[in-house]
Amino acid sequence: MKNLDLSGKVAVVTGGAGELGRVMVRELADCGANVAICYYSNEETAQALKAEVEQKYNIKAFAVHADVTCPDSVAAMKTKVNEALGLVDIIVNNAVIQHKWKPILEEDIVNYENQFKSCVMQGVYMAKAFVPDMVSKNYGRVIGVNTECAMQMLETQSAYAAAKRGMDAVYKVLAREVGKYNITVNEVAPGWTESDRFRNADKSEVDMENISQYANQLPMRRRGTDLEVANAVCFLASDLASFITGVYLPVCGGNVMPCI
Repeated sequence: MKNLDLSGKVAVVTGGAGELGRVMVRELADCGANVAICYYSNEETAQALKAEVEQKYNIKAFAVHADVTCPDSVAAMKTKVNEALGLVDIIVNNAVIQHKWKPILEEDIVNYENQFKSCVMQGVYMAKAFVPDMVSKNYGRVIGVNTECAMQMLETQSAYAAAKRGMDAVYKVLAREVGKYNITVNEVAPGWTESDRFRNADKSEVDMENISQYANQLPMRRRGTDLEVANAVCFLASDLASFITGVYLPVCGGNVMPCI
């Protein structure tokens, strides 16, 4: 059986200095990929992560700033990544603008706009920047980070869920358009995931009852981890997933289950 080997590949992870993003960066590097760590505000973390993965995994890494809601910023980031690492094989669109969830009648209109920009338009801008080179190479992997919320559509989720459902449509159409160039387009959809923020938190300040209630409703009876999400990303980035495209893949312990 083939190993999950990304040696010689170049990957870009947006939101690469964030809670899930930095674990994706580490796992892609562990699989042998050279990785561009795209950050918006956390340069210090991005630079530290760059040094960490270069030393630990003997790959090339590059920390680069971009505003994924701005096409000119994405295009400039693409130029810098090409100069530092070469043509890109894998893009992981993981960045998202955070906002406080409220009922529709109370939700600020700007949050709908920001979610659309960071979920839907990020995918469009990243595709326009990086997919043409994938077409020229007849190879590529486009991976978006969606959410279980896109299927749940629970109270207070309207801005987030609406944007993620719009994102799903863009990715599925893109999968149809670029499949003939040996480019796959897929989405990973995490649930409420354990990350360093939870592990390092003072548990007396964490709503453990709410966490327990969430975990106990899952078929797996536990929350997933950032590593499990990153593993799904690496799988979809690899040749083991060479005939999988247009997929919305929940990584949420069965909390949502797409049906035929």
